[in-house]
Amino acid sequence: MESPRCLMPSFAKRTQFPASAESQKPRLKKAQEFPILEKQNWLIHLHYIRKDYEACKAVIKEQLQETQGLCEYAIYVQALIFRLEGNIQESLELFQTCAVLSPQCADNLKQVARSLFLLGKHKAAIEVYNEAAKLNQKDWEICHNLGVCYIYLKQFDKAHDQLHNALHLNRHDLTYIMLGKIHLLQGDLDKAIEIYKKAVEFSPENTELLTTLGLLYLQLGIYQKAFEHLGNALTYDPTNYKAILAAGSMMQTHGDFDVALTKYRVVACAVPESPPLWNNIGMCFFGKKKYVAAISCLKRANYLAPFDWKILYNLGLVHLTMQQYASAFHFVSAAINLQPKMGELFMLLAVALTNLEDPENARKAYAEAARLDRCNPLVNLNYAVLLYNQGERKGALAQFQEMEKKVRLLKDSPSLEFDAEMVEMAQKLGAALQVGEALVWTKPVKDTKSKHRSASASKAASLQQPLGSNQALGQAMSSAAAYRKLPSGAGGIAQPTKPSLPLEPEPTAGAQPTEAPAQIRETQE
Repeated sequence: MESPRCLMPSFAKRTQFPASAESQKPRLKKAQEFPILEKQNWLIHLHYIRKDYEACKAVIKEQLQETQGLCEYAIYVQALIFRLEGNIQESLELFQTCAVLSPQCADNLKQVARSLFLLGKHKAAIEVYNEAAKLNQKDWEICHNLGVCYIYLKQFDKAHDQLHNALHLNRHDLTYIMLGKIHLLQGDLDKAIEIYKKAVEFSPENTELLTTLGLLYLQLGIYQKAFEHLGNALTYDPTNYKAILAAGSMMQTHGDFDVALTKYRVVACAVPESPPLWNNIGMCFFGKKKYVAAISCLKRANYLAPFDWKILYNLGLVHLTMQQYASAFHFVSAAINLQPKMGELFMLLAVALTNLEDPENARKAYAEAARLDRCNPLVNLNYAVLLYNQGERKGALAQFQEMEKKVRLLKDSPSLEFDAEMVEMAQKLGAALQVGEALVWTKPVKDTKSKHRSASASKAASLQQPLGSNQALGQAMSSAAAYRKLPSGAGGIAQPTKPSLPLEPEPTAGAQPTEAPAQIRETQE
């Protein structure tokens, strides 16, 4: 039996219509695909900015295999990753490959120069930066980084010109910082302050600039302006440990040890391994006459920074106070090896040798201290006491007169305060030498254990250690308290002191050209 068939009604048959005019138009072609050399650049960029470097390297490897090593962007990013991983030489080779693939690209040459800089090849970096400048004469970053390279070569005039060119093209905080640092390295604090003042006017909320300017004022003894700028830095960033440390140092300088320790407690949470922090804490305990705690803190600071002469100075000072003369001799000798041009160190060495019953070497140390020092009357006073006790009246009188000359030069300083014991000892020695009682001590003296501040400005941090820093900075000041001792056979020895010194930027640590230009670190003194 046949199955029934379905019949289609005639009206259901499809009617044939003429083709539309639009359908006869040719179809549009597909969108043109990216060239094979560039098709995965977006993915490489995405992984790189997400810091997913392993995935980024995998995509780069695949891309370079497909393009037979001709994808410039993949090579460029691979070089950046090598640099981040510390493989500077490999990154240099890859950037050089990029420069070969695209010789008219200034960015490739800038990266080659940066890698050379990081390898310490500053002259080669300058040559490459000059080639990049020919391709782009209005790039402030090239001028800035050229200036940084010249700083490392100690060609400060050329560095100054390049940094000024960078500011002329585009003003940046980093360029101001480096320009100010040149003046600090040359020992011109006034010009450095002028540069930092212009920088603060340009960027009034930059806490690094405010802190550095405050510390420079502090170094010059202009405490009001120093406090103002440090306060502004803390207003914008209450957790800025450099400014807190500097404020604590100011309080410590004025004898407010408890408040200073409170400030240092805050800093210790941010930078617990800071050598200047533990140095200042130790000298706070020294000021509170807690000598064992002071030595513990200072030895921790010395462990963290064994080549900081100021920490060694302070350790010698504390051991002298505790009458541990052999230990004092050890630390002061180490400080002299690091800072052989400072007269006060030889004076402390002479005090230690006097108490170790070695008058011959003590006399040699005093003679060297008197030769090096040009402004501290304590050196000549102590030397005169030693000569008088050895029966050399003529030599003692010569040193006493030299001390009086220094006092006459210093007594007009508005911030100068002579220690009471120093004045008393000078009066006794003057009477013993029969030079009369009308001495040159006309300014009021301070009864507490205050410090006699030397009129000479301190040298740059780079001449004191490779600091700054700071760098640093970075960060505030070493504070050395007073020392009082009556040696055997002498009526008394005047009080040697160490002025607190502010930090200065250190030239070796961070002043380097970067993809964004270099920053500097500050080293605390």
